[in-house]
Amino acid sequence: MFHLFVLDDQEARCWLPFALTRPVGELLFGTETLRARVERALGRACAGHVADSRMAGFQEEGAPPWATGAEVGADGGRLVLSSRFVPDAGGGFRDELLRRLGDRPLLLATHRRGGEEEAPDGPFPAATAGGSPIGAATAGAWLPPGTPFPRRLTAGLYPDWPTVPVAGRLLGSPWELMDANEDRIRTDAARFAETDPPASVHRLGSGRIALGEGAVVEPGVVLDATAGPIVLEAGVHVRAHSRVAGPFYAGAGTTVLGGSVSASSLGPCCKVRGEVESTVVLGFANKAHDGFLGRSIVGRWTNLGAMTTNSDLKNSYGLVRARVRDRVVDTGLLKAGCLVGDHVRTAIGTLLNTGSVVEAGSCLFGGGLAPKYVPPFSWGAGSAAAEHDVERFLATAERAMARRGVELSDGMRGLYRRAFAETAFLRGRTSAAGRPAGRSRPG
Repeated sequence: MFHLFVLDDQEARCWLPFALTRPVGELLFGTETLRARVERALGRACAGHVADSRMAGFQEEGAPPWATGAEVGADGGRLVLSSRFVPDAGGGFRDELLRRLGDRPLLLATHRRGGEEEAPDGPFPAATAGGSPIGAATAGAWLPPGTPFPRRLTAGLYPDWPTVPVAGRLLGSPWELMDANEDRIRTDAARFAETDPPASVHRLGSGRIALGEGAVVEPGVVLDATAGPIVLEAGVHVRAHSRVAGPFYAGAGTTVLGGSVSASSLGPCCKVRGEVESTVVLGFANKAHDGFLGRSIVGRWTNLGAMTTNSDLKNSYGLVRARVRDRVVDTGLLKAGCLVGDHVRTAIGTLLNTGSVVEAGSCLFGGGLAPKYVPPFSWGAGSAAAEHDVERFLATAERAMARRGVELSDGMRGLYRRAFAETAFLRGRTSAAGRPAGRSRPG
């Protein structure tokens, strides 16, 4: 008997812009979230996301709540795994791990990528993507009943705890997740039963195609499984004149409205059109118009206006560097688009440069090229940007979610208000109404 927790470790807390408003375990990777991947590998539901108090009140359908790690444990041990940990796909992970659990605390170690530091001073180590696995890094801990929850999962703090290996890897950054996503879809697809698409659909290649219950693929659609599998979950709708190329995954209720989508993972209830390539969309996002979205990660409840387009390649063909708050980060990638946080909205014609980071709650408008870094809850772009009004942000979020039949909970309101207050120092000190920041605009 044990309880499973997923921990946002020190490095996961630097996975901005996403870690501001959600546990990292709720990021989509391949065909499921990082948290769901661990649950399936162990055959056990997660009891909670262990994160700092900023995540108190986190609520999302199908996701466990925020936890401190101390809520349970008297009736069994606690197995704590980093939210960045990806268990090996083979069936031996669970049996090998459970065999090692006993009556003394353990640290669990796994591969880390070339250049990764276990406890970096700032967001993301240099060149985390694409390197060969070297050394080991702490991926979790086993806490028998009565063991206090550790402050940090690093070997130096617990020299008396034995370290045992577990089969898997730690992701070093959101860009590494994005870069590895195509291969993860290829691996995951074996879990889905193959389906013959309708005769009116043009099928290319011999890769696996799996259609969930109620999935609709209209006549004239091209499903190209030459480079990898295509998995469409229940209720997915692909409209005529779309080209879908694997490896590709679409979550339940997602609609592809037209255009070319390839090598991407789309979470549940998304709407996409245009050109989408090598991108992860977490869910409930709208990209319902033309425009290019490539080599990017897009948060939940994001709305990208018509012709919003990002670049994912520098004119110099050099490695992409990104700014994350006060840090400049080497992604280690030749092609890297944008990281867009939850509840971001862009106006028509918004342009995002290579390696851009747009933090949660921002509303970009004004046309032209947006700054490479946009602080959370910004209103506008560039020199004209101001601070969004948090109450109007919440009202907009409530309306947008209600359109999909989802309620904005009191817990999430509190989470967004804390995120707004704690990041005020990152924004210009003028509100969207031209008043000093912190004052609400009149109704």
